Amino acid sequence: MPSTVAHLDMDAFFASVELQRRPQLRGKPVVVANNRSRAVVAAASYDARRFGIHSAMPLVTARRLCPDLITVPAEMSLYREISGEVMEILGRYSDRVEVAGLDEAYLDLSASRTPKARARSLKAEVRAVTGLVCSIGLGPNKLVAKIASDLDKPDGFSVIREGEFLERVGDRPARLLPGVGPKTAERLGQTGIETVNDLATAEPELLSSCLGPNGPSLVLRARGLDDREIEVERVRKSESRETTFGADVTDREELARTLAGLADEVATGLAAQALAGRTVTLKVRLAPFETHTRSRTLPHPVSGPAELARVGTELLRAFDPPRPVRLIGIGLSSLEPLGSPEAAASAVPPDQDGALRLPI
Repeated sequence: MPSTVAHLDMDAFFASVELQRRPQLRGKPVVVANNRSRAVVAAASYDARRFGIHSAMPLVTARRLCPDLITVPAEMSLYREISGEVMEILGRYSDRVEVAGLDEAYLDLSASRTPKARARSLKAEVRAVTGLVCSIGLGPNKLVAKIASDLDKPDGFSVIREGEFLERVGDRPARLLPGVGPKTAERLGQTGIETVNDLATAEPELLSSCLGPNGPSLVLRARGLDDREIEVERVRKSESRETTFGADVTDREELARTLAGLADEVATGLAAQALAGRTVTLKVRLAPFETHTRSRTLPHPVSGPAELARVGTELLRAFDPPRPVRLIGIGLSSLEPLGSPEAAASAVPPDQDGALRLPI
């Protein structure tokens, strides 16, 4: 079976989150940065990038390039929360996911008969749940997938098949390749190497003399070769499900029914991994983008849908959403093997007729 790797990159992630929270800033040059001396740009909107502004640039330089630049402070806790939502979605599309940062990850889609369709569905779900766009690249390995994801930003979708790498990007500057920064590109340029094609056909001895012992490895990258495996996080820390409503919901019964369905999905996921957990967390997002969580840690591990739904419903009733609900979710953490004596004794079955009784 041919290898198919997908690389997902959330476009201008921090800046996009802030523009979603502050729609009045859309269409304006915005950066996420702290207003202090020696501050650097954490993220730049695409309108700011038109001025040559990019992440890691000193804020004072960015302001010289764009006097009308708008700066908003970073809120890392929110970015981590939304990143967690994205990574939770990715886990439903592949059991081999490598999280490379808050805004990017690799997925192994080799087992899928239709990897392109699966990747497009993933892209659509990320947008439906978070309201944010991402770019996805597909390739035979991590290197090619990452480069593909950067070819059509923002909101891009690109595929580079086995053997097509130099045909697609050979004429691009060598800076396209990870590991070729400004100084490396300058040294390569001094030897006449300007493009990916130039680098792919360069003599290893020339690169060794120019860049040292790591120079020849760039030839392999320029040919689209990469034998790195996807590094999967082996320890599962939580299991959760959530849904975004097509229209904001106020009806408590509908919220309870939705929560019961999500609890059933969580329980199914736990059963597949033979896990139980102690901490139940309710997640509620009010329009437009105000997220609240409520948690309860139980004295014993649970895994059954009825117990999850019961605790989640009690948390929802106590929270009593003051405004219409845009998103609701439930999760279980502090996980442990289901075979442990405490976990085995804690499974709570549904009522005899199979119904979940959740008054609210």
